Amino acid sequence: MSIRLLSPTTVNRIAAGEVVERPASAVKELVENAIDAGAKRIDITIRDGGSTAIVVADDGHGMNRDELALAVERHATSKLTDDDLEHISTLGFRGEALPSIGSVARLTITSRPKGAADAWAIHIEGGAKQAPVPAAHPVGTTVEVSDLFFATPARLKFMKGARTELTHATDAVKRLAMAHPEIAFTLGDGERTILKLSAAQGDLLDARLNRLGAIMGSEFAANALPVDAEREGVRLTGHIGLPTFNRGNAMQQFLFVNGRPVRDKLLIGAVRGAYRDFLAHDRHPLLALFLDIPPEEVDVNVHPMKAEVRFRDAGLIRGLIVSALKHALDAAGHRASTSVGTAALGAFRPVGGPSLPFGSQRPFMSPRLAEEGRAFQAPFASQHPGQNPGQAILDNLAMMPSARAEMLSGDAPQTVPSSQWPLGVARGQLHETYIVAQTEDGIVIVDQHAAHERLVYEQMKDALAQNGITRQALLIPEVVELDEADARRIGEHAAELAEFGLVVEPFGGNAVVVRETPALLGEVDAGALIRDLADDLAEHGEALVLKDRLADISSTMACHGSVRAGRRLNGDEMNALLRQMEATPNSGQCNHGRPTYVELKLADIERLFGRR
Repeated sequence: MSIRLLSPTTVNRIAAGEVVERPASAVKELVENAIDAGAKRIDITIRDGGSTAIVVADDGHGMNRDELALAVERHATSKLTDDDLEHISTLGFRGEALPSIGSVARLTITSRPKGAADAWAIHIEGGAKQAPVPAAHPVGTTVEVSDLFFATPARLKFMKGARTELTHATDAVKRLAMAHPEIAFTLGDGERTILKLSAAQGDLLDARLNRLGAIMGSEFAANALPVDAEREGVRLTGHIGLPTFNRGNAMQQFLFVNGRPVRDKLLIGAVRGAYRDFLAHDRHPLLALFLDIPPEEVDVNVHPMKAEVRFRDAGLIRGLIVSALKHALDAAGHRASTSVGTAALGAFRPVGGPSLPFGSQRPFMSPRLAEEGRAFQAPFASQHPGQNPGQAILDNLAMMPSARAEMLSGDAPQTVPSSQWPLGVARGQLHETYIVAQTEDGIVIVDQHAAHERLVYEQMKDALAQNGITRQALLIPEVVELDEADARRIGEHAAELAEFGLVVEPFGGNAVVVRETPALLGEVDAGALIRDLADDLAEHGEALVLKDRLADISSTMACHGSVRAGRRLNGDEMNALLRQMEATPNSGQCNHGRPTYVELKLADIERLFGRR
């Protein structure tokens, strides 16, 4: 069989398999082109999930006749000057997107540059290019893609439903919109507007937060902490959510490198490290981080999709992310997310019913009582016409035999709440578990065990930081055999492991010897621990297993050493706990990300009682 060159059309279709994986990929490439063209407004229309039509219109600098003809040629671009791949400052640079899309779809590009009297249009169908023709068009460019993958029917079989493909395309647009708040975006499906974002104004951090709030939700904006840190010419900005504002997956975590949305395992490991002391393993924070790094320090030429990057100094980037996030979390002090109080107020509302103050009078049937054939009135539904629903809540609570409040004794000092005390002054203890405090404009309910657990844990962390982790020497050092690569990784991180109380040394080419282990771990299977550490180093570049074990043990010790639920506290003890919470970073959540207190504003309480 003789060797021959593939035809240009076949080459473009092969490239399209990498560049245009699904309609969302085409949308991403076209929107990136519009951003690189200096657009201030980008309008996107996606019909039938992108299989029927994709239209991207912008008001960028546009293209003349000759540039339009050249733009659809393979590896033709205006964005890469002097063939320098180490100083890429644009989102696109390969010159593959337009010819790849044109090889598998029907593509029409209409453009008019600034200052030109005429516009031009070019059409490509399945790789066959026609000559540019005159057209009517305002300044800017409109790209129309129809019948995507008609030239490669096999790819059509792998497309999902229209709704699924539209979701992927919307996600791609949202990511790009997050990184560029100065640009206005609209996204529709031809019948309705899915996304409409106006250009943000003002300071960069404020503009980004406004854009993030519009995309990730107003709750994120209300519960976000600003991040702004710099190290060795690399700057990290953005916003991260409070630990008590979390999700069950990491879908709401976004990383941008020089304005480019990327998916990188470095982010996952760094975020996990920063939030280790605040969240359970199955909970994930919400955040958006923007990394500005000299182009020569990052390689974006890793994959045609440009979603993966490689950092020259990954340790520097990870250290910057972890330290910046921890600093932001520490600066939050005792603050907890506003969603905690909202959820508490929501507990006073009937499920599926109207909001207070006018509760439903219809009996609510629980599954258990339904089986017995007995109905009962929900506690927020008034038993008597005209009765205040807030009073009904108190009446029902008062009838509960377990509802017991320990109020401060009459001779206790009646301290007036001060703005210097955000958590207020203790007024009583409920069920010997919850402290009720009065603030200037509301009340605070504190879980005494969870709060004290966090305080003890923070004290333990400070002690470990000052005095180091106590080690225990093994009577007989244990030799652990590994493959050569794992043994090398363990050896390279020996100094870091020693800081956590694990002393190891190389022992030949494919083994290490363990001489000391952290005393906190007690009796430990050194071999299993080393192998888990080797896996962590290979995947994340850090010893997460050891850190997690030490954190878990410290958390357990803090739990057992803290004030237990069911212990009666006097007024001085309750107020001392509140003051210590105000002075301790991260006291708004326990070691597992659960809130330590709930704050209810007076205005919200008045609404419950129909006063507002």
